[in-house]
Amino acid sequence: MTTHRSPRPASAAAHRAPFSPRSLSRIALVGAAALTLSGCGGGGAQAGGDAGATAWTLTGGAEEMFRTSFDAWNENNAEAPISAEYFANDAFKEKIRTAVGSGNAPTLVYNWGGDNLESYVENGNVVELTGEIPDMEERALDSVLETGKVDGKLYAVPNNNTQPVIMYYNTKLFEEAGVEVPTTWEEMLDAVEAFQAEGVTPISVAGSSQWPYLMWIQYLTDRIGGPEVFQAVVDGEEDAWSDPAITEALEKIQELVDAGGFGDNYGSVVADAGADVALVHTDQAAMMLHGSWVYSSFLTDAPEWTAEGNLGYTTFPEIEGGEGDPQNIVGNPANFWAVSADASEEEQATALEYLNDMNLDDTAVDTLFDAGLIPAVDGVEDQIADTEHPEYLDFAYSMVQDAPNFQLSWDQALPADQGQALLTNLSQVFAGEMTPEEFQTAMNGTL
Repeated sequence: MTTHRSPRPASAAAHRAPFSPRSLSRIALVGAAALTLSGCGGGGAQAGGDAGATAWTLTGGAEEMFRTSFDAWNENNAEAPISAEYFANDAFKEKIRTAVGSGNAPTLVYNWGGDNLESYVENGNVVELTGEIPDMEERALDSVLETGKVDGKLYAVPNNNTQPVIMYYNTKLFEEAGVEVPTTWEEMLDAVEAFQAEGVTPISVAGSSQWPYLMWIQYLTDRIGGPEVFQAVVDGEEDAWSDPAITEALEKIQELVDAGGFGDNYGSVVADAGADVALVHTDQAAMMLHGSWVYSSFLTDAPEWTAEGNLGYTTFPEIEGGEGDPQNIVGNPANFWAVSADASEEEQATALEYLNDMNLDDTAVDTLFDAGLIPAVDGVEDQIADTEHPEYLDFAYSMVQDAPNFQLSWDQALPADQGQALLTNLSQVFAGEMTPEEFQTAMNGTL
């Protein structure tokens, strides 16, 4: 078990890769398409024929990278601009589901891979990208690129940072309470008791948003039973949710809740508002299990607090007797860009040109590093040493490289209806309104 404090930042440089000959040929293709397709419909209201290519993505996290990238693209490609819009996580998921289903998707479709992408492919919503973006196929981390494939064919490429789930902690509160960073589940319970006695919320979790609950059941299930347990669920095996490892994971969640691990008001905390992060950097909560993307939120929302070394980070505790490898991780291998099949040929050509020349280019990689995020590309170890946050980035990057298994977030790995049922039922487990057995019966009914 490795634990770290956040170091005081240094400085980093950034540069942009020039256009390649291939990009110039694609620009010519875009121009030709514009001449032949002007006035033709793009298959969706998002395009409107003359509206140009569009992209929707999320606020927070890698938002600055996307803004910088699209601004640079538009500055250099006035004849083929990309109009980008930004949405909070929960609002985006609802909006993109409706837009794709109605044929009004943006040209660049932001997604998580997994069943989310598979359903797009099955319904003909996105185009195949195999061989269309050769540089990215070579540069992307192998385990990440696989998440963008369906039946061995590439339909989406990573567009931002790889996102393992990390245990963050407030070093100041740990020192004041004289508590050691927990490395086992029993030590976690001891830490909860100690912080309760100090009047500090042991663990921050955004219960109102529901999806943060997933991080707990995912890690616990993997530590207890290994990745095969959830794979049986993905495969739709009968009564897969009744696996004893899931039962034990749910029991441990309720054990933590009953011990006061999340305090009294966790059900009203909202992730999109950053309230869960704020509880940690305002010294109200000692720990938080969250995706690596929130490191940038600490840098933005509490720069002085973070620079003082008050933020620590470590791996999820081990479970005594568990069958899962302690190096396994959960989270999102990355987010991805797919290209809408409903976009016009002109818009698709613009999207491909952008993906070839600006998606995760040198400027994007440096912008992610500056924000404390880990680019989903290979061979950046030397660059990490020159960033403002080398210790944290090396820790998180190594988590991904060393992990025997990187489990995609369960709500993204499952079909949408099963994912929603999972969130609803799991929130009732956290609230004490559903027993583990009732949860498992309900979820088996969704298989």
